[in-house]
Amino acid sequence: MSYIKSALLDEKGFVVLDRYDQAKDPQEWFDLEYVNWKSSGDTRFAPLASAEGNIEVNGFWHHEPPRTDKDGVWIESQTSKAPHLTRRAQEPGTNVGRCRVIELQPTSYVDALYNLHQDDNNRLNPDETGWIVRGFFNLTDDPDSYLVLREERYDPATEIRLPLPAGSQVIVDTQRFWHAVWHAGPAPRYSLITSWESGPLLDAYIEKHHGHNDHVNAPLDDAIIDEAQDAVQRRLAERAAALAEKRRG
Repeated sequence: MSYIKSALLDEKGFVVLDRYDQAKDPQEWFDLEYVNWKSSGDTRFAPLASAEGNIEVNGFWHHEPPRTDKDGVWIESQTSKAPHLTRRAQEPGTNVGRCRVIELQPTSYVDALYNLHQDDNNRLNPDETGWIVRGFFNLTDDPDSYLVLREERYDPATEIRLPLPAGSQVIVDTQRFWHAVWHAGPAPRYSLITSWESGPLLDAYIEKHHGHNDHVNAPLDDAIIDEAQDAVQRRLAERAAALAEKRRG
């Protein structure tokens, strides 16, 4: 199938934007209503836009009629508490699908690798329309935490680790990348995640904020990576054995 994609995102799958001065904005994420929803760790979500304007975060294809991750309905009870966050999500002017704040409790590198997943943003997305990507705006100051991306789930050679200080802004093709966050803690991490439709409006937004995909990973000892890889494989084997035993029971 053929979709409209942004050139920089199509090249490497991610774009880093100018860092936002997060200190100028109020901490609106503490005022929002959260729902329990597990995704890559111990998480909760506060939706600003959802499929039908309700406080829930399910994929749009689970609603009637099912649709792709576009045309999100803004939730007035939430956006009224978070006008700055809403404005930032709407700034590109392109179609918005799901928009929510994630709360993530501290998690280890091993946990992050175990929780790597790909999103399904473009399920039911019509051919020749814009490819859905996601913006990640880090709201808390977590300079020792990383958004971990891999093109191949079990291949550390494909790993990209993007640091998450306050105001970091990244757009990622999360259907292309396996991804999760390694959050060193100690306090919860908060991030605004918005589904955007690729196209001229998103391209202009990327250019306005000097988007680039030049990045060099901070050093990480090979022994740490190898130990984490082994731990993940053990967890997966244990899980498979537990599921097999459950089926036999």
